[in-house]
This record gives sequence, C-alpha cells and structure tokens, in this order.
Amino acid sequence: MNVSVENLEKSTVKITIEVEREKFEAAIKTVYNKQKNKISVPGFRKGKAPLKMVEKIYGKGVFYEDAANEVIPEAYQKSVEENDIQVVAQPHIELVSLGDEGPFVFAATVAVKPEVKLGEYKGIEVEKKSVEVTDEELQSELDKTREKNARFVTVDDRAVQDKDEVTIDFEGFVDGEAFEGGKGEDYKLVIGSHSFIDTFEDQLIGHNIDDEVEVNVTFPEEYHEASLAGKPAMFKVTIKSIGYKELPELDDDFAQDLSDFDTLDEYKEDVKKKLLEGKEAAAKREKEEEVIKKIIEGSEMEIADDHVNSVVDQMKREFAQRMQSQGISLEQYMMFTGMTEEKLVEDIKPQALLRIQSRLVLEKIVEAEGIEATEEEINKEIENLASMYQMEADRLKEVMGEEEKKGIALDASVAKAVDMVVESAVEK
Repeated sequence: MNVSVENLEKSTVKITIEVEREKFEAAIKTVYNKQKNKISVPGFRKGKAPLKMVEKIYGKGVFYEDAANEVIPEAYQKSVEENDIQVVAQPHIELVSLGDEGPFVFAATVAVKPEVKLGEYKGIEVEKKSVEVTDEELQSELDKTREKNARFVTVDDRAVQDKDEVTIDFEGFVDGEAFEGGKGEDYKLVIGSHSFIDTFEDQLIGHNIDDEVEVNVTFPEEYHEASLAGKPAMFKVTIKSIGYKELPELDDDFAQDLSDFDTLDEYKEDVKKKLLEGKEAAAKREKEEEVIKKIIEGSEMEIADDHVNSVVDQMKREFAQRMQSQGISLEQYMMFTGMTEEKLVEDIKPQALLRIQSRLVLEKIVEAEGIEATEEEINKEIENLASMYQMEADRLKEVMGEEEKKGIALDASVAKAVDMVVESAVEK
C-alpha cells in the first residue's frame, strides 16, 4: 500500500492511498461471497454461479463499489496510524481510480489537529471580582426552596388560571391534516411558562377539566420544519387535570423540616454560607475562563471548518440528551420553542470553537511545561469517570484500552495546566 500526504490550508490534509490490485480483487471475492445467494444467473441455482459468470452477465465492475467500501476503512485507518496523522473529524472520501487494472486508489481529505503557536500564558491580568451574597439573593434562594417543597393541590371546581400546572392531551393540525411530532398525551404544562409556541398557554386559561379546546397558533417564520414555518395551526387540546402549588410558610417549622437546624435564622445562615461557596466556585470558573480566553487571544492556530462542525454535532447530541433526560425530544423542544436547526447551530458554533481553542492551548502548555499527571491524579480522573458511568473504578480500568488511558492521563495533565495558569494570573 502506497500513501502520500499533502498538507492543505487551514489544518487539513489530503491522504492519497493506493491499495494493491490483489487486495482489491480479494475484497471483490469477499463481497461476491456475501451476495451470491441473492444473485440470479440463468442455468445456475442461486449462490452457485461462479464469480466470472456473474461479472460477464452483470459487468466487470458489478462489485467494485461494495469492494471499495470493504477496503477503504482499514486502508484509511492504517495510513492514518502509520503517518501519525491526528485526525479530528470524519474524512471526505473520493474515489480516484476504480478501473479493471492497476491499484485501487482513493483520497481522504480530513481535518487534523492544528499547530499552536503559544503567546504569553503566565501572569495573565484579570479583573478582580468581589464575592458576596445579597439579601435579595438569599431571599430568592429561599423562595426556590419553598417552590421545590410546595404541596401540589389538584382542583376540580374552577377553571385554569395563570401559573397553574395542567395535564393535557393534544394533537396539532395544519391545513386540516395532523403533522408529525404534533401529538402528545399526559403532558404537564405550567401556564405562563411560555414553553409552547405563540399564545398556546394563554388560550387554555378559563377552561375546565374535560374541556376540549381548539387552540389556534402560528408557527414562526424561521421554524426548523420548513413545511410548518409561518403556517397557522390548530391544536385539539383536552384538559385532563388542573393543579397549583401551595407554598410552605417561611418559619422555624420550615427550617426544622428541611434541615438539622431549630430556627429559621440558623437555617438562613447555612443557606447563605452555601450560596457564598457556590458563588466562590463560580468566580473561580469565571477566572479560569477569562485567563484561558486571554491565552487564546495571544496564541495562533488555524482550525478547520470540519473540526468545528464535528464538535458542533457532538454538542448538539449532548443538548439532545439533556432534553431527553427532561422527558422531551429535541424535535419537540424545537416545536414548542420555535427554535430552528440553523439557529441552534448558530448558537452552538462559538461555544464549539472556544472548546476546541481552549483544549488546544492547554495541551500545548502541557507540552511546553512538561506537565505530567501523577498516578494518584490519573486514578482520581478514572474514579470520576467511573462514577459518571455508575461503575467500579477497577472494572473501568479493566475494560479501558491504551488510547483511553492515555486520554485520561492527558485530561489530568490539562487540569494541572489550568491550575498553573490560573495561579499565576494577576488580579487587578
């Protein structure tokens, strides 16, 4: 196998790979053996026609495309490994030569990890932030706790009001036809939360349990589903239950129910202390982000568009998983909020770019400073990961490959690099 690597602009390479004819012919035979039982040839029972006869009837290249798909993954992976190419996105494959003679040739154009020219990363100046908890913030936190511990009261003697939580069945129609994704059952909706499009929630106010309500709304002009964008829709809604939250009184009994403290004042002090700890942790994260952003601004790197798009796709999947954990699909979230695919990508892209830039400069700092994680630090990373996957740390170590272990060691080293640059930062 012959491989040539051409460096293109913006951290992209073109890998041209020649696969020996013998190997390609072997792939043709593999494909033929997989498919021969489906091929009909006059005079032969299915699966019994020889390869040459099948090629004679259906054409010499009948299996070429499938054989190429058989050969490409292994040849591509081998060429990447042997040439130590640090791939960061899926390749674009182009068939160069797929003839009857000579080697099979294909090219893979792929984004690679860019070179980073570091600027200053020690002694970065950042704004000093004071951390305190105001009376308003304390009260807001207490109110949230009351909300969480509220008693849910169902009612059947009045109509829906603002702030109520209703359970509904619904089905949406456009031009008299039901549309995909527009149906739901036993859906809990807080009136006034504006989680549904347009005036959907407002139109339920004043209606009672078992009422069947026709709700008329209009989809946004830039709706993610083009067939619905800008169109009026009618939802048939059945109100199945109505309820509201009854908040507990903020007194000593409240403190005793929720904590080990006897008085509300003691409980408040504890809440204030925890809020302060949270704000201090947030201030630390903000300081880290500010330091890393300034390091990025002083550094140079060219990041391929495919690299960014790959991370955007990853972040979209993460977002979809978060939505799923809340009992709603990404498609439903988009329908209810009016969010479009284009707007979601537009919102995510700057975050994806920052994620890439941050990792690149930190890995470069690890290299420049010769930072190495200790066995204890690596084990701590593994324990954190095992906790996420609800596994025993020792079991996770057993199933991890060498590349995964290297990745965890690098993660631990990057964490040390973050600590180093933050500790060296100057607050003004």
